[in-house]
Amino acid sequence: MDLGLEDKAVVVTGGSSGIGLETARLFAAEGAQVLICARREEVLAQAASDIAESTGGEVRTLSVDVTDRGDIDRLAAVVGDDLGRVDVLVNNAGTGTYKPFLDVTDDELVYGMAINFFAQFRITQRLVPMMIRNGGGVVINVAGETGIRVTAPPFRSSCTGPAKAAEIRFSKVLASELGEQNIRVNCVVPGLVNIKERFAKWEREMAKEELDSEAAAMTRREWGRFIARPNHEWGTPEELANLIVFAASDRASFVNGAVLVADGGEDKS
Repeated sequence: MDLGLEDKAVVVTGGSSGIGLETARLFAAEGAQVLICARREEVLAQAASDIAESTGGEVRTLSVDVTDRGDIDRLAAVVGDDLGRVDVLVNNAGTGTYKPFLDVTDDELVYGMAINFFAQFRITQRLVPMMIRNGGGVVINVAGETGIRVTAPPFRSSCTGPAKAAEIRFSKVLASELGEQNIRVNCVVPGLVNIKERFAKWEREMAKEELDSEAAAMTRREWGRFIARPNHEWGTPEELANLIVFAASDRASFVNGAVLVADGGEDKS
C-alpha cells in the first residue's frame, strides 16, 4: 500500500528510542524527509545511523529539551531553515511518574505536565503556522493509557494520568479548530508497550531496585494477563509506529480528532 509519504517533511520528538525511533524509521522507509529530536546528541546520532543502515534513508537530528521554551523556538527555526516546511508532526516525547500520590513531589508534578502536555501544546503552536502556509498537514500526539483509565499498582498514575488526559483533550479540541485549515490532529494511546527504558524507570521508582531478568519477565507476564491477544504479549514500538505512520498518511484522510487506542484489547475492569 502506497501511503503517499515520499518527500513529506516529518518531525518526530522523542525520536531517539522506543516508539519515536521506530516511527522515524518507518517514515524514512516510506521516503519521507525526517528530523528526529531528543536531548542526548550521542543517542540521536546512533539512532540516525541505525535508521540509515536499515532503510537507506537520511535522517536529520537536533538536540532538544522539549521542556525548554528556548529549545522549542530553536526547533521551529531549524525546521523552517532545513526542511522549509512541516507536513507531519509527531509529538512523541514524554514520560511517566510511577509513584503513590503522597510520594509525588511538586517538581515531579510540574515536570510531568511540562514534558507531556505543555511540550505538545508549545511545539504544535510553533509548527502549525508552517502547515497553514503550506496548505495543510497532520499532527499526531502520542499519549498513554493512564489518560483514559485508572491503572492499578504498580503502575500508579496520579501524576502522569492527568497530563496524558490533557493531551487527549487537546488533540480533539485542536482537530476541531484546525480542520478548516486542512490540518488533521489525532491522538495515539499506547497500552502496555515493551520499552526497556520505561520499564527500568518503573523499577527505580516503584520497585526501588533493579529487577533481575527473571523477576522482570515475571512482572511483565503478570501484567500481560490483561492483554487479550495470544500469549498476552505486550505491544512493541514497531506496532505503535505502524499505527502512527498510517494515521499520518493520506490513507487516513477521514480520520480526524480520533483517539486511537492500541492496547491489545486490555481489560482491567
